[in-house]
Amino acid sequence: MSAITREQVAHLAKLAHIEMTEEELAAMAGELDLVVDSVASVSEAAGPDVPATSHPIPLHNVFREDVVGPTLTAEEALGGAPDRAEGKFKVPAILDEE
Repeated sequence: MSAITREQVAHLAKLAHIEMTEEELAAMAGELDLVVDSVASVSEAAGPDVPATSHPIPLHNVFREDVVGPTLTAEEALGGAPDRAEGKFKVPAILDEE
């Protein structure tokens, strides 16, 4: 017996305002039934002794510790700036401010 019927597909198509021909309804019912069967076969393989996982291999954190290192002085940081004012980078205004 099919898990997804042509009538169910027609009902969902109507709810989604999707026009489908009789051939499309029948084909979609068959495709969705295949999806349901595939999920069922995977569910059979995953028993209580198989832990749930989101990845096939274990993941581990590859980030390093956040350690403060040498930094630039304000003068060094602004040294290559084409324009500066009051110890900050000066850039053209892009918003109309009054």
